[in-house]
Amino acid sequence: MRLFLWLAAGAGLAFAADAPRVSYTKIFPGSDPAYMAITVDRDGAVVYREARDEEPETFKLEAEAVQAIFDLAGKLDHFKRPLESGLKVAKTGDKTFHWENGAESSETKFNFSLDENAKLLQDWFERISESERVMMGLRRAIRFDRLGINDAVLRADTAWSQKRLVGREQFLPLLDRISKNESFINMARERAARLADTLRAAGEKVAVQ
Repeated sequence: MRLFLWLAAGAGLAFAADAPRVSYTKIFPGSDPAYMAITVDRDGAVVYREARDEEPETFKLEAEAVQAIFDLAGKLDHFKRPLESGLKVAKTGDKTFHWENGAESSETKFNFSLDENAKLLQDWFERISESERVMMGLRRAIRFDRLGINDAVLRADTAWSQKRLVGREQFLPLLDRISKNESFINMARERAARLADTLRAAGEKVAVQ
């Protein structure tokens, strides 16, 4: 019985490793961040790094965002064709889209693309990066900057209102923690509670559709 369970677990891990995934890296010295690497699995698992050797941020992306990312990867032929515009434009960072599906692997690198689907896909990854930086700012404020907690919550609130916040579920524990902590100023607690309610309502709306 134990052997069967071990083999089943191994098969599950192999299946996960063979699952399709889309990755994006951007290297742009002098920008903030100067490096980012993001991987999105078909089940919505996301890995985000701002340094090659750092412990990554991990979270679950909403199903609708995952679908959009994989649909765009398909429209771009899973990166089997060039996306670079060839135009003489300012350097905006060395970007790479990468596709994996079992033994299948393909990628394309570019600085600037005129392809609208490439622009949309890049924007999804930029939204992931912006969201994780907001998340890290919230976490940092809770631990080290109580006076800055309201600004950190405001950044999250603004990102949501501008449709730049993804990975809603990962924000809820932090927002709940802020709203219930009486050592934080009331403005921050109230804003955190409102935003948490808004994010939960958005998730429930999607669930019933």
